[in-house]
Amino acid sequence: MAAKYFSVLFALIVVALVVQHGSCDNNSTSGNGSVAKYGGSNGFVGRTGTKFVLNGKPFYLNGFNAYWLMYMASDPSTRSRVTQTFRDASRYGLTVARTWAFSDGGYRPLQLSPGSYNEDMFRGLDFVISEASKYGVRLILSLVNNWNDFGGKHQYVQWARDRGQYLSNDDDFYSHPIAKQYYKNHIKAVLTRINILTGMTYKDDSTIFAWELMNEPRSQSDYSGKQIQEWVGEMAAYVKSIDGKHLLEVGMEGFYGKTMPERKQYNPGYQVGTDFISNNQVTEIDFATIHLYPEQWVSGSSDEAQSAFVDRWVQAHIQDSNNVLRKPIIISEFGKSSRTSGYRVEKRDSYSGKLYSAIYSSASNGGPCGGGLFWQLMTQGMDNMGDGYEVILEESPSTANIIAQQSHKLSTLT
Repeated sequence: MAAKYFSVLFALIVVALVVQHGSCDNNSTSGNGSVAKYGGSNGFVGRTGTKFVLNGKPFYLNGFNAYWLMYMASDPSTRSRVTQTFRDASRYGLTVARTWAFSDGGYRPLQLSPGSYNEDMFRGLDFVISEASKYGVRLILSLVNNWNDFGGKHQYVQWARDRGQYLSNDDDFYSHPIAKQYYKNHIKAVLTRINILTGMTYKDDSTIFAWELMNEPRSQSDYSGKQIQEWVGEMAAYVKSIDGKHLLEVGMEGFYGKTMPERKQYNPGYQVGTDFISNNQVTEIDFATIHLYPEQWVSGSSDEAQSAFVDRWVQAHIQDSNNVLRKPIIISEFGKSSRTSGYRVEKRDSYSGKLYSAIYSSASNGGPCGGGLFWQLMTQGMDNMGDGYEVILEESPSTANIIAQQSHKLSTLT
């Protein structure tokens, strides 16, 4: 009970310290590298070199993933869980959430078929954006999935086949003109959507922190990286042709490719057809991302070996974002699964603390790492959607306390 009371008390202190929408610093930024066309003015988060900026001030984020927000918001009987999640997030100083702006085909889709949309689901996304704004949370909206969950590139390929096109495998999503056009149409539909609750077009809404081209792009057909490189260049330019106000990122896990072959030793022993350097060097890409799942990527290794992998992975990418990309970076997915052998809450807390320390160290020393998003935040009553990584703040006072401390530390950077 004492621990729970302390976490609630600490959260209340954090709320008083963290400025809503994440404007955490009173100094102007002096970031290196090229300056974005939009400098984070008029309420939009932008970037200057390796720093995120908001209204001329540095912007640091502590956030979370909640892929399920649109799905829950589309059903009036579960919509309250979206509100509760944002309320909980705000109490602990969390200022950015990453979620899906896609659900292609299948059960309760957003996109029923190419260019045809389920209005109930779109209204769910409207609600997510509206509620996020009320609680001072900004959104990273991902536009398609690499994986088959919620449709993904597989569904786009199937739609093209249904129209008589020949596509040999799911990776043709990246290169077939019909599949690419379907995806471009989805980009346009989302970015130009007028929110029925706010009356604002998504591309004009500063509640949105950034667009993400794809959740974890991978190609098993082209390990050279050429296929995904060309796709990123084409789609990034298309997004920016519609929306020049928001930041854009690829959605990458961080795997190195041929651009820096000496860095491939940091990969977890296999290839996925992406190139952390060249993919993020595309002019229209504003910041880099990495994901981190050592218990999956280097499974079977000892805790010490996994810890060493984490250290190398994080520091290499921060260094390359600063020296090569000259763009900000966030750790946009990380977590510890309760379904792994030997799991204890203390292990999750230690792991989160380790990554939070790396983020804060970079940020406080003028480095490019602007924050992190743990996977994933849920609220009570969602047991059927848990994947082992879920964090329910009301039930995890020690974890909630670590999250609140990170929010507070980032909010005090000067």
